Amino acid sequence: MSDKLFSDPELAQFYDQDNRWDSDKDFCLKLAGTASSVLDLGCGTGELATVLSRTRRATGVDPAAAMLDVARGRQGSDRVQWIEADARSVRLAERFDLIVMTGHAFQCLLEPEDQASVCKTIAAHLEPEGTFVFDSRNPEFEEWRNWTPEQTRTVIDHPVLGPVERLIDAAFNPDNQIVTYLTLYTAVRSGRSWRASSQIRFSPKEDVAAAISAAGLHADRWMGDWNGNPFKPGAREIIPLGGLV
Repeated sequence: MSDKLFSDPELAQFYDQDNRWDSDKDFCLKLAGTASSVLDLGCGTGELATVLSRTRRATGVDPAAAMLDVARGRQGSDRVQWIEADARSVRLAERFDLIVMTGHAFQCLLEPEDQASVCKTIAAHLEPEGTFVFDSRNPEFEEWRNWTPEQTRTVIDHPVLGPVERLIDAAFNPDNQIVTYLTLYTAVRSGRSWRASSQIRFSPKEDVAAAISAAGLHADRWMGDWNGNPFKPGAREIIPLGGLV
């Protein structure tokens, strides 16, 4: 599951500028409520876990050391337990009131058995009355069609490099539901560029539901976006929210 976009420090430095705080984190922050503990699987650069740790015990797990290096540099990061590990196999000697997996990290799991393994990890760490939530883009929405250089070209503001142009170019393979996409960053001032080729899986809702069920979990709600609207055909997102069976 190693992806240069996240494992290479030269590319990880762009993540926060290219992925600002959004409605997924707002939802999880509200969902946490009075939860005394939270596990963030695929925590990336740790923005959500660090905020959640202000009033509760928080643990962030990610397989990419470069992302965790960014996380550890955040103000307040000392409140979080950071663990470099694979969400498919990690086992901790504790359970949590809330387990989250945001930023479409679930889609980095390219095989059905990988998705099933992560759902089993969630079940193994969830308190009996605990809650889990994660997101995956709905293949019916076909978001990858908008991932062309012309439509994704934008300029982000890097604190050291200044303006950096970013573009994405993607291709979908219907045989395995996998999108392969190129991410290219180019520093406007120096002309230096960084690139990575990545893959993510666009699983239909029935496949996500099967992985959840096989792990001994159940979804109380299926949402179609992070505003809490119910899932319906053609929704942008597939977001299950639930607990242990």
